[in-house]
Amino acid sequence: QVQLVEAGGGLVQAGDSLRLSCAASGRTISMLATGWFRQAPGKEREFVVAISRFGGTSSYADSVKGRFTISRDNAKNTVYLQMNSLKPEDTAVYYCAARSGYGISQAVREYDYWGQGTQVTVSS
Repeated sequence: QVQLVEAGGGLVQAGDSLRLSCAASGRTISMLATGWFRQAPGKEREFVVAISRFGGTSSYADSVKGRFTISRDNAKNTVYLQMNSLKPEDTAVYYCAARSGYGISQAVREYDYWGQGTQVTVSS
């Protein structure tokens, strides 16, 4: 069983940066494709970014390209989401997710494991 624990959310102003972390246990994270999703109040959970099983490929939602970066520290079994130039529309609960499948997926249903989420609030 894989456990994922997110941290790093908070309240920031527009234009600020935040770095979220997702610590994994129960499986070596380099053996999992991992992603970040977010869910704003009243909206469906949406894809943000994902990185492939061995880190060779990543995929970003158009809304965050050029501002967000996913990375992974295999020694710490942790995935990070660096968020720069934050906008009020980035406000949401951010979830880390992992899947046993080999490739990247943007679909919520394709992920097997989820963290509890961390709140990111961006004020204007």
